[in-house]
Amino acid sequence: FRSSEKNELMAGRIAMAGAIALAGYFGLHPPDFAAGTVAIAFGLAASSIFPALMMGIFNKKMNRSGAIWGMVSGIGVTMLYVFQHKGIMFIPGTAFLGDMGPNWFLGISPNAFGAVGALVNFAVAIAVSKVTAAPPEHIQHLVEDIRVPKGAAAASAH
Repeated sequence: FRSSEKNELMAGRIAMAGAIALAGYFGLHPPDFAAGTVAIAFGLAASSIFPALMMGIFNKKMNRSGAIWGMVSGIGVTMLYVFQHKGIMFIPGTAFLGDMGPNWFLGISPNAFGAVGALVNFAVAIAVSKVTAAPPEHIQHLVEDIRVPKGAAAASAH
């Protein structure tokens, strides 16, 4: 599919208008104070991207299926927990449970639940990688080369 420059420009303008509208909505109806929002954002990153990056560097047997299923499960668990306590898309009145300590799982605040999502990600990714085909041999060598680059000398005492 090839689009004209006019269509690309129109799509860009529509996307920009949507982003402005969304930012305006969240500006008028903030989900939480800034630090809480940033904590949730880092929790979502920790529950999705971090484990895949770590296992991609340190586990030669990690494959595509394991990484994808781990990321989906980690961010899914984290988003479910955050939305059930803070409301779906932070809309007031849509929370399943109240945002208070007695309702939290093991006393973990929704702002900090990304750590649990990361553990779920690690567990699912490792389990799926064990039951699916290993990555090709050249990918396993690539992972080894990332950890120990060519030309790296042995450590020496000073």
